[in-house]
Amino acid sequence: MPKRSIRAQFLAERKSLSQAQRDKLSEQVQAKFLQSALFADAKFLALYSAIHNEVLTDVVARCALESGKRVVYPRVAGEHLEFIEITALDDLVPGSFGVSEPAGVNRVPLTTLDLVVVPGVVFDRAGHRLGYGRGFYDRALHECRTDCMKVGFAYTFQVVDALPIVEEHDRALSVLMTEQEILNFTTC
Repeated sequence: MPKRSIRAQFLAERKSLSQAQRDKLSEQVQAKFLQSALFADAKFLALYSAIHNEVLTDVVARCALESGKRVVYPRVAGEHLEFIEITALDDLVPGSFGVSEPAGVNRVPLTTLDLVVVPGVVFDRAGHRLGYGRGFYDRALHECRTDCMKVGFAYTFQVVDALPIVEEHDRALSVLMTEQEILNFTTC
């Protein structure tokens, strides 16, 4: 099945979630993450602004900022993402593709991050992900340190046994969190 068809199928399923379902499932995923050693150990993390019924990250952002962790969000800069530090969720404003982006100017190199929370359309049980097709996150993840944890947030229905097409430039995740399970790919 081509990537475009897979993307369309899972985007439609995610779109069919009610706001109440999205909020409940997002709360469960974020709670799992906040209770994990991943969150406890991260001093400097990147989050994303959810769109199209993606798993929300706002609770994680608030907890991270309240506990003194440093937080960055991506902003589209041409064909790449640049990561800008925020001090409050109010620092996010409407940006490219209708995504909330940081308004600040404190650009942070990805090599300084301990953990990056990564969105996606569909994920597999080997740590691969399929995004929206523009490659923003794959390019960004190439810049991360090898010990930077790459954590996907997804709903259980977004996880398949294997994606049919994994390309050389695709970057695998370290961990995938859903409302029902945590898949760790670092020990594979």
